[in-house]
Amino acid sequence: MKEASNQLQVFKAEFFRALAHPIRIRILEILSVGDRSVQELQDSLQIDQPLVSQQLAVLRGKNIVVARKLGTTVKYAVRDPLVGELLKTARLIFENHLTDTQTMLRELRKEGRD
Repeated sequence: MKEASNQLQVFKAEFFRALAHPIRIRILEILSVGDRSVQELQDSLQIDQPLVSQQLAVLRGKNIVVARKLGTTVKYAVRDPLVGELLKTARLIFENHLTDTQTMLRELRKEGRD
């Protein structure tokens, strides 16, 4: 039982490690809206094709995105739409954190004037 629990923790850590790159996060945000080719991702991200492909390979390796061949084009998609929900939830957490930080900053400034 303990071994299965440990394997689950390792799986979770590897999943989040795969997300732990700004370009991969942005790719997932774009793919959460709809399927895209490498060229479309490259245009959206304004980065070179090898870097897009490298980051997609990491996401594919962790089964976070899937590739489908349509004629001569390969389209990438988020394997599970919940990844988009995860990113939205993370954004809300970050917004809450920034709101709290702004509130503290206002309080510090107010203290400095008192």
